[in-house]
Amino acid sequence: METAVRGMLNTYPADLGGVDADAMARCIEECIACAQACTACADACLSEGMVGDLTKCIRTDMDCADICTATAAVLSRHTGYDANITRAIVAACQIACQACADECERHAGVHEHCRLCAEACRTCAQACAELQDRLG
Repeated sequence: METAVRGMLNTYPADLGGVDADAMARCIEECIACAQACTACADACLSEGMVGDLTKCIRTDMDCADICTATAAVLSRHTGYDANITRAIVAACQIACQACADECERHAGVHEHCRLCAEACRTCAQACAELQDRLG
């Protein structure tokens, strides 16, 4: 099944600069999914009774969501492609996702939203790592 992301990549009128389109699409899709999970997790944390205990989790969620959103946007643009910028933002996204997954995992036994967020972050970090391997 072709997703909207894959469809857009397939219709791009120029060459993607030798970047693996499947790895690129998966990374964009996982960044979008992770940004949503992190945003929802931060919001859910704000609704918890002991919100003060979740301050670092909320901050990490929000940072990760912003970085994932920016990464998806940069990866979606190919005109004037700059491999150095692409490598840097994908690496930053992988680091943010790993940090967020680790933080959410600390609360996963108590808060289901943190468990689900950690899972989304780990999946996104893996997609970023796979794309990094293909960027060279």
